[in-house]
Amino acid sequence: MKPLRVLHLHSSFSPGGKELRAAKLMNAFGPGIDHVLISGVQGQLGAAAAINSQVSVQYPCDFPALSGRPTPWRLFHLAKAMRGFDLVLTYNWGAMDAVAAHRFYRAGLGLAPLVHHEDGFNQDEIGRLNPRRNLFRRIALGGASALVVPSRRLEGIAGDAWRVPARRLVRIANGIDLAAYGTVAAPDAVPGLIKKPGDLWLGTLAGLRAIKNLPRLVRAFAAMPAAWQLVIVGEGPERGAILAEAQRLGVAERVHLPGFASDPARVLGLFDLFALSSDSEQFPISVVEAMAGGLAVVSPAVGDVAGMVASENADWIVPTSDDAALGRALADAAADPTQRAAIGAANRDRARRDYDEASMIAAYRAVYGAAMGKANFP
Repeated sequence: MKPLRVLHLHSSFSPGGKELRAAKLMNAFGPGIDHVLISGVQGQLGAAAAINSQVSVQYPCDFPALSGRPTPWRLFHLAKAMRGFDLVLTYNWGAMDAVAAHRFYRAGLGLAPLVHHEDGFNQDEIGRLNPRRNLFRRIALGGASALVVPSRRLEGIAGDAWRVPARRLVRIANGIDLAAYGTVAAPDAVPGLIKKPGDLWLGTLAGLRAIKNLPRLVRAFAAMPAAWQLVIVGEGPERGAILAEAQRLGVAERVHLPGFASDPARVLGLFDLFALSSDSEQFPISVVEAMAGGLAVVSPAVGDVAGMVASENADWIVPTSDDAALGRALADAAADPTQRAAIGAANRDRARRDYDEASMIAAYRAVYGAAMGKANFP
């Protein structure tokens, strides 16, 4: 039987929540599918390392650009490049021109059904959604078989601002392989670092991007006791800004940026406390991973974070954009190891109850299958 051909159009494929989830799904769907994956930013394919070698994936360099002026001629060329597939999967605003091209030219070119995924916003839409983008999304998404979002907040925005009807709007919470988390890690599990006896690690998993506002985390961390080290696991363009803030505050020797970790479960086993400092999130998978690892979480109340964590963790979820509140929560957590452990145990129980990846994968199979007129996918 001829294998299914699936086209993935990503705003970027650098390691991040949506990219690693897409890789996980590709692995779960297994061989027998030919995937073609495009990154809207040429060369940003770092998350490809998370795709199993037995999965068939191509990364062509001659696909039309995903961004530019949405002229009819350019959108037509985008649509033509989508021919010959059984399913088209698009991700975030960076692929929205392709969603529009698909809507306008699907019938004439006989294009496969399209499912769009939205996981959050760029830096320029944190405070206020862009009205022109809202209008463009309304038009483009009118032809999608389904829109998948991970958070209740995005679900509300999609229904109200983008006017996606409920029958085509699906919320699927991010899930992980829970069995892989909660194990004791070796002291050298983080490349280039060794956790010494007596050290305490405040950790985070994040792409080093402006929207993650990691200099804020450095500022909040700076007042923590000397035994604490800040370990920021991830890679991205903001590395210099983070290190400069650590240098300015005199904590550079206690701030560590070891780069991207392909196995977050091992890394989390060395953390004593997990923190987030983002300006915007929706349903951050790193928080789910921290919870599964039995960690307490300190974070701004961005996206669904306040509803994700166990109720015992509520006091350490602080108002957004409040550096002082973030610092106070970190200080409270640092001072009370008994409470950290109790909250971590409650978070682990919540993750085991609600965030299993098997349920997530089954939900995606159902959405993709429905788009193709099948009972399931593949």
